[in-house]
Amino acid sequence: MTNSTPNSGLGPSERLLLVVLAALLAAGLLWFRGGLNPEAPLERLARQSLDLPVALRNGKPTLVEFYADWCDACRTMAPAMETIEAQHRGQLDVVLLNVDNPRWQPELERYDVNGIPQLELFNAAGEAVGRSIGARSLNELRALSSALIAGEPLPPLAGVGAVSNLSQAAGEVAAAEPGTATMAGPRSHG
Repeated sequence: MTNSTPNSGLGPSERLLLVVLAALLAAGLLWFRGGLNPEAPLERLARQSLDLPVALRNGKPTLVEFYADWCDACRTMAPAMETIEAQHRGQLDVVLLNVDNPRWQPELERYDVNGIPQLELFNAAGEAVGRSIGARSLNELRALSSALIAGEPLPPLAGVGAVSNLSQAAGEVAAAEPGTATMAGPRSHG
């Protein structure tokens, strides 16, 4: 007795149909994920940025952005940051640090990051000269980066302030006002 099994293989037309469907599905997935280069500007900038200690020691001013992938303001600002990085490559270091990465916890604490995007601005000697809280437009980022490169004071933008040495500032206040031993910090709510 011969063992006859029904033909379970696909015919040429069925195979062709499956290939066409697979190609359409692959093209659709590629399109939905942003083409051949799905990497967002934030990811690209973060991946190519220098390590913060290297940037702060290389003799160039540095613009550090604390960001998160889920932050809408950070994603909106990313193309402008990418433009600044490209326009000032070789003159200004742009460093991105993801607040969700535990590797950056010491920097989050050191720079008192409580909201994002937060920019920390450093002169060519690696000294903190300012901080910016909130999203910035391309023109605002240009003004900040131009001031850093030129070694000039930061432009008077809302949400941008100079960074001061707290121990030095407290000493100046104590010297100016005898009997004042300590200064209340911004978080010392009674």
